[in-house]
Amino acid sequence: MTAIKVTDGQVVSMQYTLRVDGKVVDSSEGGDPLEYLHGAANIIPGLEREMDGMAVGESKTVIVSAADGYGEVNEEAFIEAPVSEFPKDMPLKPGVEMELTGPDGEPMYARIESVEGETVTLNMNHPLAGAELHFDVKVVGMRNATDEEMDHGHAHGAHHH
Repeated sequence: MTAIKVTDGQVVSMQYTLRVDGKVVDSSEGGDPLEYLHGAANIIPGLEREMDGMAVGESKTVIVSAADGYGEVNEEAFIEAPVSEFPKDMPLKPGVEMELTGPDGEPMYARIESVEGETVTLNMNHPLAGAELHFDVKVVGMRNATDEEMDHGHAHGAHHH
């Protein structure tokens, strides 16, 4: 019996730790493994490509460039807004994170870059934009996706988000 390898249409369970500049920024350690549908672009492209062909129990370290991860920093993703548009009780200082509603009602992430006088500059870039991502990944389970999962393009699993 050959070990099943990660291919399109498999729901893969993986444990992972993500480091940027040597600091852990995300990890499934101590929680449920991440489940994703391979080949459906559920996870960043550089990582998905590296997971291809891995077997259950296998682990590896993957280095993903910014372009293959969360993208380069986009200079146009900075917007200025008047202080009056923010809730009165919100602390307006650099680094404060918030979720805005985009033009189509979708949630958009932003954080405050700077505050000058009555103007707040927001950075809409993903927090990991421009970062080289170091993943330690381990495949802990694999199964064929159900028809429904293939239709929807993502794994449902026990914890449906």
